[in-house]
Amino acid sequence: MPLAKLDPVTALVVIDLQKGIVGMPTVHPGAEIVGRAAQLARAFRERKLPVVLVNVTGGAPGRTDAGPPKFARPADWAELVPELEQQPSDHLVTKQRWGAFLGTDLDPYLRQRGATQIVLAGIATSIGVESTARSAYDLGYNVALVVDAMTDRDADAHRNSVAKIFPRLGETAKTDDVLKLLRQT
Repeated sequence: MPLAKLDPVTALVVIDLQKGIVGMPTVHPGAEIVGRAAQLARAFRERKLPVVLVNVTGGAPGRTDAGPPKFARPADWAELVPELEQQPSDHLVTKQRWGAFLGTDLDPYLRQRGATQIVLAGIATSIGVESTARSAYDLGYNVALVVDAMTDRDADAHRNSVAKIFPRLGETAKTDDVLKLLRQT
């Protein structure tokens, strides 16, 4: 269902747009995703709405068939990309899991600000974005997913999230749709 409206207190949550992840090969160019996310962040800040920037510095401790990452992470791997123009008013969430809610202060932060809706963007669609959307939905937030401001390393996984999973978790939109609704507030 397309994005119908923005709640009075809607937060932008940007997932894992950090140097180590944006630099990986993705379905859609990372620079385009970062550019759209930065545009959304500026618009949310102009309206004094919460902007949450999320990075990841580790993973869950459980065993998987894929095993641990097979590459060394450079020292700046978890640094947010400068194009996001992080501001003192932004809330930084550093996570150790796929989703941004588990084991972080994201839910209390949003509740303290009266947020009832989150707008999601970032990388990877099928991992960090989808996991965060699932938790947000379970926690009772209205979820908006900006599908042209997210990408994945796997085209099939990206398509599955957008076509099959997201319609069950919230409303989808494009960057211009969200910007238009923000201008109407």
